[in-house]
Amino acid sequence: MKPKKYRFAQWLRVVGAGLLACGAVAMAHAQNAIESVTSSMQSGAEVVRIDLTQPLTTPPTGFAIQTPARIALDFPGVTNAIGRSAIDINQGNLRSINVVQAGERTRLVLNLKQATAYKAEIQGKSLLVSLEPVPGAALVASTPQAFAENRNRDMLPLRDVDFRLGSDNTGRVVVDLANNQVGVDIRQQGRNLVVEFTKSTLPEGLRRRLDVSDFGTPVQTVTAQQAGDRVRMTIEPKGDWEHSAYQSENQFVVEVRPRKVDPTKLTQGVGYTGEKLSLNFQNIEIRSLLQVIADFTNFNIVTSDSVTGALTLRLKDVPWDQALDIIMQAKNLGMRKNGSVLWIAPKDEINAKEKLEFEAQAAIQNLEPLRTQSFQLNYTKAVTIAQGLTGSGAASGGGSGTTTRILSPRGSVIAESRTNQLFVSDIPSRLQQVAELIQKLDVPVRQVLIEARIVEASDTFGKSLGVRLGGGVAGATVGSNNGRNVFGNIGAIPVVTPGTATTPTSALTTFTNSNFVNLPSTGVAGNGNAPGTFAISLFNSSFSRMLNLEISALEADGKGKVVSSPRVVTADQTKALIEQGTELPYQVATSSGATSIAFRKANLKLEVTPQITPEGNIILTLDVNKDTVGQATTAGFAINTKHVQTEVLVENGGTVVIGGIFELTETNDESRVPVLGEVPYVGALFRKRERVANKTEMLVFITPKMITDRNAAR
Repeated sequence: MKPKKYRFAQWLRVVGAGLLACGAVAMAHAQNAIESVTSSMQSGAEVVRIDLTQPLTTPPTGFAIQTPARIALDFPGVTNAIGRSAIDINQGNLRSINVVQAGERTRLVLNLKQATAYKAEIQGKSLLVSLEPVPGAALVASTPQAFAENRNRDMLPLRDVDFRLGSDNTGRVVVDLANNQVGVDIRQQGRNLVVEFTKSTLPEGLRRRLDVSDFGTPVQTVTAQQAGDRVRMTIEPKGDWEHSAYQSENQFVVEVRPRKVDPTKLTQGVGYTGEKLSLNFQNIEIRSLLQVIADFTNFNIVTSDSVTGALTLRLKDVPWDQALDIIMQAKNLGMRKNGSVLWIAPKDEINAKEKLEFEAQAAIQNLEPLRTQSFQLNYTKAVTIAQGLTGSGAASGGGSGTTTRILSPRGSVIAESRTNQLFVSDIPSRLQQVAELIQKLDVPVRQVLIEARIVEASDTFGKSLGVRLGGGVAGATVGSNNGRNVFGNIGAIPVVTPGTATTPTSALTTFTNSNFVNLPSTGVAGNGNAPGTFAISLFNSSFSRMLNLEISALEADGKGKVVSSPRVVTADQTKALIEQGTELPYQVATSSGATSIAFRKANLKLEVTPQITPEGNIILTLDVNKDTVGQATTAGFAINTKHVQTEVLVENGGTVVIGGIFELTETNDESRVPVLGEVPYVGALFRKRERVANKTEMLVFITPKMITDRNAAR
C-alpha cells in the first residue's frame, strides 16, 4: 500500500492538469474562499455568480481555450470552500464548472459547448462572469427561465402555430410572433413542455390541438390556449427526449428530439468526449490507476479480483474515456456499465458470465408458464397478423413481409375473422413484444388521391396548289398523237346567221373538253376538305375553238387538344388500377386447326402504387397507358399505343410532368411536266406543289393528394 500523501499527490496531478502540482494542503493564512458558484439567465445572457467570503480587490486573470471550449479563471490566495470540485450546469452554452485548488490558489474552469467571450465584474463579495451569446446557438432549458423579455406595450396576436418534421426524427414547433419584441417563457412541467408568450393573444383559428403523433417524433400533441394576458402552449412528448429553443427575427422554434443514449458508452456523443486529463506513471498497479480515474470522473468502479498487474503510461491532454479504453485494451479487460457503476474484469470472465446468464434465461423460457392474451384489431386483418407472428406470411396487409417467427417455439396464435381478434398464447415477454408489434401495425392507413392528366395537342398545316390546262375545237381534230385527238373532237357547231332562224329540229352540239395538262390540287391529307378552284375559258367569236385554264388550291390550318384525366383513390403502399376503353376482337388459330375469337384491349389505364414518406411527400410507382383504335387491316384493327412507366417523388398536392412525346412531320411535294414545268413564270402552269407540316405532342401530368383525415384534430 502506497502512502496516503503519495496517492493524494497523484490525484492532484490528474485533476489539476495545467496547474502547479503540489502535495500540500491550502495554506493556513489564506483568508478568502469561494463559498458557492451558481448560474442563471439574465436578459438572454448566461451569468455565473461566484460568491466569496471577502470581496476581491481586482478581477481574476483568466484565459480562454477554443478546443475544447473552456474559460479558466485563477484566484490567488483563495481556497475552495464549496466542498466539491465539479458542478453540473447543462444550461445554455455552459456544461459544467470545475473548481480545483492547488497550493495557494484556486482555478475555476467553465466548460462550454461552444467557445465564446466573457466579461468579469465585481459586485460586493461576488464576482459576476457574463458569457456572450453564441450566434445561432440553441438554448437548452431544464428549469423555468425567461427566453426573452417582452418590450411590447400592447397585447399583440400570434400569427401562426405550426408543426414541422426536422432531421433525425426531430419535431419542430414553429410560432410566428407579431414582432421580435414578444417575451417568451419556457419550462418543463412534469412530462410536458410549457411555453408562454407574454402580453399576447391567440386568434380563434389557432386555439386548437394538433395531433402530430403520425410524424414519428417524440412530440404527440401541441395545444395552444389563452391564459389571461398570456398565450400558453403545451407540448406533450413521449419517451426519452430533450429539447432546445431559439428565435430568429419573428419566428420562435422549439425543437424536441429523441435522446440518443448508449448505455454501454462512458460518455455520450461521437468519439471520445470526456474531460481531458494527463497521466504520467511508472509501473503503477492497474487497480490503483483505475481508482485515480474513478476519483476524476465520479464513477463508481467495481474491479474484479482477477484484475492484476502494473502499467507504465504517459498521456497528456487525453479524454478520460479514451484513457480508460487504452488501459483496458493494454490489459485485455472488458467493461459493463450499469448507471454510474462500472464493472471491470477480464474479457473472458465477462463473456463467460454473460453466456451463463443467457443460458439461464433460455432455460427459464422453456419452463415459464404460458399466458393467453386477446388483441382486438381495428384496421388490420387478424389473419394477416397471425401469419406474420408465426412466420408463415406477410406481417402486414399488402406487403412482402418476413418469414421470421415472432412467437417462441411454445407459442401459438388463433385468428378469429368474424370479430377480427387474435388470441395469442406465449410467455409474458413474448406477449409484450406481440403487443408492441400490433400497436405499430394496427393503425389507420392514409389514403392518396392520384389524378393523371394526359394532354394530346395537335397543330396541322397544309398547302396545295395545282392547275388544269385544256381546250378543244368544233368539228375538227387539232393535231394528233398516234391517232388520238389532242383537243378532242367536239362535233359540229352550227353558225347562226343574224336575221335567220334556226329550225326546231336543229340542235347545238354538246361541247366536250379534254385536258392536256392535268395537275389539280388534291387537298391536304387528313383535312377532308375539297380544294377551291378558279377557272378561265378563252374562245373565238365563232365558238369553234376554246382554251381552258383552271387553278385549284387549298390551304388548311387546324388545332386540336384531347385531355384524358383518370383518377383513382388508394391506400398507402397499395396498388390501384383504373382503366376505360375498348376490346377489339380478332381471330386466332387453336392447336386443332380451328379458329377462335380473342380480344385485345385499347384502353386508357392508370396503374399506381403510392408510398407516403415521413416528410409528407409521396413516392409514386406509375404505369400509364393511352391506347386508341388505329387503322383497319386484314388481320384486324391496329392499336395506337402511348405508354409511360416510371417512379417519381412528388410533394403532397404538387403536380409533376412524368413524360412527354413530341412529333413533327414536314413534307414538301412537287409534280410537274418535264421541261415545261421548269420554265420561269410560265412553268407554274405545268406543275403542282403541296406542303404539309403536322405537330403532335403528348404530356402526362400527375397530381397526388393525401386525403387522410390528419387535419381533423386541428
